[in-house]
Amino acid sequence: MSPDKIAQLRKQIGGARDGALLRFSLGQLLLAQSETAAAIDELGAALKFDPNYSAAWKLLGQACLSFGDPVSASDAYRQGITVAAARGDKQAEKEMRVFLKRIETAQLRSE
Repeated sequence: MSPDKIAQLRKQIGGARDGALLRFSLGQLLLAQSETAAAIDELGAALKFDPNYSAAWKLLGQACLSFGDPVSASDAYRQGITVAAARGDKQAEKEMRVFLKRIETAQLRSE
């Protein structure tokens, strides 16, 4: 079902429904299908539509980490933490702080 849903969402890009939610949903599906680079692109597009979308920052961090890019993941989490804190989105802020701490701890261990 996901490949069909991905195709359906891609058809909506550039149309009246194109926006942060469409791009977030597409990025989420692509990540679930292990199309990580494409997921990162779509999540970046979601954040261009709405830079205050804390869930998109969180998923972008996860996608970057899955792609093997902990530096970009850390950057996404830091920006997401700032956004979530400003919006009062305590749960997203807390989760991203945990994810960021895990990355930082892993980096310290590898040094």
